[in-house]
Amino acid sequence: MRDAWDLPDPFVIEIEVGTSSIDEYGHANNAEYLRWVEQVSWAHSERLGLDLARYRELDRAMAVHRHELDYLAPAFDGDRLRLATWIVGCDGRLTLTRRFQLLRSADDRTLLRARTRFACIELTSGRPRRLPEEYVAVYGGALIAE
Repeated sequence: MRDAWDLPDPFVIEIEVGTSSIDEYGHANNAEYLRWVEQVSWAHSERLGLDLARYRELDRAMAVHRHELDYLAPAFDGDRLRLATWIVGCDGRLTLTRRFQLLRSADDRTLLRARTRFACIELTSGRPRRLPEEYVAVYGGALIAE
């Protein structure tokens, strides 16, 4: 089945919906979608060479400033999903923006579209700080035009 990605060259992880993700309505709870967004964000950062250890070495982190999640269709127990992310904004100073798209593998139906804006902070103080040059180079180098 062909991928129906909104943007080219996604970074993708695979997810299998487990029983623990299912809520009282019989589908994956909306909090699970947010957890998966966080999971793919970290996996992509690690792939790019910026893991938690490196964040700590530089005393800088990308903290969520704003999440926008559009829930388009439910996921169910046992569904196999593919979650993609793209870096679509990096201002070189303070912020980074990612987009996300969640597809069900069986029918390529989009279940979620999301956008997250991150702000760079100093880990030790929690205060906003300028993006380190390494972040600008790595994240900026992975930028995809919308």
